[in-house]
Amino acid sequence: MSQLLFINYSRVTFAVRMSKATCSSKRLKSNIESRISEPKPELCVYARKRTTNRYEEIRGGGFKAEPVDQKPCGLPDIEEFAYKISNGSCQSEKSNATSGVPSVGSTVAIAIKPESTAAKFPANWEKVLEGICNMRSSEDAPVDSMGCEKAGCSLPPKERRFAVLISSLLSSQTKDHVTHGAIQRLLQKGLLAAEEIDKVDEATIKSLIYPVGFYSRKASNMKKIANICLTKYDGDIPSSLEELLSLPGIGPKMAHLVMNAGWNNVQGICVDTHVHRICNRLGWVSRPGGKPTSNPEETREALQLWLPKEEWVSINPLLVGFGQTICTPLRPRCGVCKVSDFCPAAFKETNPQSKVKASGRKDKH
Repeated sequence: MSQLLFINYSRVTFAVRMSKATCSSKRLKSNIESRISEPKPELCVYARKRTTNRYEEIRGGGFKAEPVDQKPCGLPDIEEFAYKISNGSCQSEKSNATSGVPSVGSTVAIAIKPESTAAKFPANWEKVLEGICNMRSSEDAPVDSMGCEKAGCSLPPKERRFAVLISSLLSSQTKDHVTHGAIQRLLQKGLLAAEEIDKVDEATIKSLIYPVGFYSRKASNMKKIANICLTKYDGDIPSSLEELLSLPGIGPKMAHLVMNAGWNNVQGICVDTHVHRICNRLGWVSRPGGKPTSNPEETREALQLWLPKEEWVSINPLLVGFGQTICTPLRPRCGVCKVSDFCPAAFKETNPQSKVKASGRKDKH
């Protein structure tokens, strides 16, 4: 029998009816209570940090999100969700659109799955996430200043959405600084709008976006996307995941990023090669039989089975920056990683001397 948790936001009191089948799930109960016992009725997330204090450490541990009016470039806030799980399926409901949080005095009912069918959380995943946040807060990564969501941040909303879409298209198999350079050249030429790209010849686009990976194919896709956006969306971009995926050259990772950054509509996790690699190294995702996931889309599906939805947006820049600075594709810096004790892959892909150095450093402490 499912258990019901009622949350009264006006008095911040909780009435819990627990069944014997789930009383032993102390971790799940503790996780839920910790998320809803904050002073304000907001869902806290792990956020990126740049030099503008995206991470703000709270005494006693933990992090709080940056206030809305301090977000650079007017990027959309992370959506907050109330959860309703029923009949073995999970559905998310947007909170009050005007306030971003449930109204005062409102009650949200959450039906929790019996323990036998609930998603299993990886061991120590919260400690690992907090440790990565600590590392990211002390060192900037390319994604913090040159990520796709930064494209066209000075433009009006409609033009900015199109810029984010084009930046996502160019980012495939291309480093952030190369994509950022291409976007800046397009912006200088006034070619970050569907109308302008539709008018200019393909050769000009190629010369401006070079040396992004597969620049010839991407220039062709840019022309096609611009034409589609003009004819079907009045120069704007599609507002649904399905329509975005129908655009030439746009895959799931790009579509979810555009939905999150462009429309503030969280429908899934944006998983790129960094998120895919790190989640497998940490043992957070797997296929049936315990084998690692073979591609980013498999990783996304496996990660969404257990990762709380309020983490779906922030997990991408968090892990991307971590992958760019510490958990790199080749020779990861396990010796300086603060979560290596929880990582099954620690020191397996790095120089053996790093383990000796790390061990010596720990002994001194």
